[in-house]
Amino acid sequence: MESLIPVISKLQDVFAAIGSREAEIQLPQIVVVGSQSAGKSSVLEGIVGRDFLPRGTGVVTRRPLVLHLVHSHIDDCPVELTVDDGEEPSWAVFEHNSSKVFTNFDEVRKEIERETDRVTGSNKGISSNPICLKIFSPHVVNLSLVDLPGITRLPVGDQPPDIEDQIKDMIMTYISNPNSIILAVTPANQDFATSEPLKIAREVDPDGGRTLAVLTKLDLMDHGTDAMDVLLGRVFPVKLGIIGVVNRSQADIVNKKKISECINDEQAFLLRKYPTLAQKNGTSYLAKTLNRLLMQHIRNCLPQLKSRVTAMSSQCQSMLSSYGEEIADKKSTLLQIITRFSTAYIATIGGTAKNIETTELCGGARICYIFHETFGNALEAINPLQNLTPLDILTAIRNATGPRPALILPQVSFELLVKRQIKRLTDPSLSCVELVHEEMQRIVQHCGIEIQQEMQRFPRLYDKINSVVSTVLKSRLGPTKIFVENLIDMELAYINTKHPEFASEAALVALLKESRTKDGPGVEKEGSLTAAAGQLSKPKINSKSASNVSLIGPAGDSLQNGESSNTGLGWWFAGKSADNSESGSPKNVNLAQSNAVPENTLTRKLTDREQRDCQLIERLIKNYFMIVRKRVQDGIPKAVMLFLVNYVEEHLQSELIKQLYRNEIIDDLLSESEAMSQRRKEAVEMLNALKKAAVIIGEVRETQMW
Repeated sequence: MESLIPVISKLQDVFAAIGSREAEIQLPQIVVVGSQSAGKSSVLEGIVGRDFLPRGTGVVTRRPLVLHLVHSHIDDCPVELTVDDGEEPSWAVFEHNSSKVFTNFDEVRKEIERETDRVTGSNKGISSNPICLKIFSPHVVNLSLVDLPGITRLPVGDQPPDIEDQIKDMIMTYISNPNSIILAVTPANQDFATSEPLKIAREVDPDGGRTLAVLTKLDLMDHGTDAMDVLLGRVFPVKLGIIGVVNRSQADIVNKKKISECINDEQAFLLRKYPTLAQKNGTSYLAKTLNRLLMQHIRNCLPQLKSRVTAMSSQCQSMLSSYGEEIADKKSTLLQIITRFSTAYIATIGGTAKNIETTELCGGARICYIFHETFGNALEAINPLQNLTPLDILTAIRNATGPRPALILPQVSFELLVKRQIKRLTDPSLSCVELVHEEMQRIVQHCGIEIQQEMQRFPRLYDKINSVVSTVLKSRLGPTKIFVENLIDMELAYINTKHPEFASEAALVALLKESRTKDGPGVEKEGSLTAAAGQLSKPKINSKSASNVSLIGPAGDSLQNGESSNTGLGWWFAGKSADNSESGSPKNVNLAQSNAVPENTLTRKLTDREQRDCQLIERLIKNYFMIVRKRVQDGIPKAVMLFLVNYVEEHLQSELIKQLYRNEIIDDLLSESEAMSQRRKEAVEMLNALKKAAVIIGEVRETQMW
């Protein structure tokens, strides 16, 4: 069992060496807490048996002191030990200066003061960075303690205004460790029930299961009073007990009275003042009690501590892997980073990335959504006849005939109107290109956790890669837009009225036109467009039966449930005659008055012929527009994939190498951020400490633990 305390001492040394407090690993330890001038230093010196702690007014202990007491034989001392008459044979070693062995404890005090001033300054500043001290002696029990700055109220010297809060925060950091034993030091000449150390201890240890109270200065109580009720736990019960001690007086310190003599005086006082409690109080009893409590505590905590060290080692190793290893060959490292980024970029587009996003669409899935949802819906939302009024159609027909009245519907008017509608497909097509371009730029942020961590490690390289990707994408944006515009221009360049999907519609319109021509203006027979369409299913068209066809209902009614019935315009060249005049006798017309009416204002009801002409043109525009829209909806994604997506996939890596793999900028590109470098250094130190801790814990046998 005695070997358990040195195990914890070794672990404290390991973590103190890298500046990490033991609270991070939750090591079992005894934490000494008390107010200024409560007698903490005297208690510790009494346990050690040597006068070695700085003394003075105000906050003397300004850094935590991790004190390891090691029971050792005098022959174990690495240097020749000169023992003064009556002094305990002891020596000390500091963790920050492990090569030097101190046999003079006045020098130990001075070294503590120098090391404190080195970190905190010489004007009462404080720091949470601990000082680690080992004291070896054949007259001490194995013990590990942490002496903390005393609780203070008012700042002095260079201390900040919130010195009280800072000291309390430091104390809470240590005593919040569930594996720590709290040694609450309170003077007997103060009200024990209002003890500040016990109040703080109660905050983290409400049931008192790991709090031990020390009542100091028993000899300084007012005459006629004693601490019997306090020591018996009647005033304020403490689970681990209350132990009373007698401190050395200031006169003893000035006269350099030996601590061994002071302890004898303490025993004499206890036997005289508290004879029934003398055996369970005093500095010697306190040291043995602390040793026993700490060993029991370590025994209970060690299995959990072993598991915690293992878990933290795994976390630290994972963290270190995310930071990357030190760079040995910068050229090779740069090539590897470029290759990994390019592979991850392409995999994100192809949907084969290791870490697939589950919160949002990205990469290739987003591009697919743009093609078939965003772009597709935008095209479907375009009304083929939007902003196309009967007046527009009639105006186009008249403008296409020149000064002569039209015998048949001119083809030029149809082409003029349908081109006007086809042009409306340009903006959605170009928007599709822009959206895909933006998504491919955004893919850089979705190339996986490993790539993102690597980019955080090398921020300049990340910025440069982003710049190269942007440059490559912009270089392809122009050609892609030009090709997309050319696709629309191709549709505008030649209106193919002989398109296979337009043939049935052309024949149907021919039948309708022939029927109206033979029957004469204003004549309507029974039948419908559906009847006329039925004639098209026969091998030969019966013109006689076609003469019974009339155009019934508003334009486009027959297409509401049959948009797939696309047709052509071949009937323009069939040579059919149209009605040259409207029925009825001519009327006198006031040309001056008629000319005064604006052409863009329809001031009269359309004649039957005008109404039928508008319906035919609308029908043809709608059907031909849908044919073109289908080709555009299919062709634009293919063009974007060819000119933008596939090109970037094929040329990104070579472009990155071309622009980044240059000797004059490699050093700058692979320069790490200071924060990342510091985090790696801390992770390496912590991992090494955890490995050492695992080895130390592994040396403890199960029989020793239980």
